[in-house]
Amino acid sequence: MAPSSEAASRRRQTRLRREYLYRKSLEGRESHTYEQKRIVREALAAGRTLPTEVRASYDRLKREIDLEDDKTSAALTHVDDEYGDAGLEDPRVCVTTSRDPSSRLKQYAKEVKLLVPNAVRINRGSNRVEDLISSCKEAEYTDVVVVQETRGEPDGIVVCHLPLGPTAFFNVSGAVLRHDLPGGAAPMSEAYPHVIMNNFNSEIGRRVGNILKCLFPVPRPDTRRIVTFSNDNDFISFRHHMYSRTGREEVQLHEVGPRFEMRLYQIRLGTLEQKDAENEYVLRPYQNTAKKRQVL
Repeated sequence: MAPSSEAASRRRQTRLRREYLYRKSLEGRESHTYEQKRIVREALAAGRTLPTEVRASYDRLKREIDLEDDKTSAALTHVDDEYGDAGLEDPRVCVTTSRDPSSRLKQYAKEVKLLVPNAVRINRGSNRVEDLISSCKEAEYTDVVVVQETRGEPDGIVVCHLPLGPTAFFNVSGAVLRHDLPGGAAPMSEAYPHVIMNNFNSEIGRRVGNILKCLFPVPRPDTRRIVTFSNDNDFISFRHHMYSRTGREEVQLHEVGPRFEMRLYQIRLGTLEQKDAENEYVLRPYQNTAKKRQVL
């Protein structure tokens, strides 16, 4: 890439990030205005007298309410900016590893690449994180997935949404690759899968579910491929199945793999290379109330 176009791309990314942070800073003010509009709508619908706290600004609020439609009447947050176009276009995911990966981590990354439709696996080499994220932004990838290891065993996965974030960090345990499954692995389909998100009930849980499900494109209704993220006591079990009909109302599942357990330990409001970005969530396992707390 020519130096001039590279500089223009960097300026564009900086401008987008600055605009995103500015919109995020306005959320408190906008939520207060949204609450006032809600009070006015309810009072007008019920035929009640307006509360005293909204009478002074009634004319302005009424004009704004008259101009709103179903989409603009809801309160928006920075989450809507990050995933505003989810479902409109298929995501493009880049899968890579930490530096100097073992053969087992390379195989794990290959299976993650096969797992996510429209994913591309690249060799990390000696590339720094800053260069990796910059290249992926220029290539217009929507997400970067980095798998990590300790002593040859996969033990971490990072999901970074581009171009604004967020970045979710997960511990990985009990990874079983496809060919290590009992009875061998079923053939890997390339169909877009149905994604099942089970038991993500809290605000952070819905946030994590949104980060994970936006890696996958919208499937056809008749696809027989299923990807499951099931939360149990803040541990996320991942399973990958195909199903076939054996009767009129009977279905048989075939595990395709891989399978592994995940645990969220950080969500950062920024991309992977932004070390000083604000943390949305950090796991604190050594607090006295950690065992009682259900995050997801």
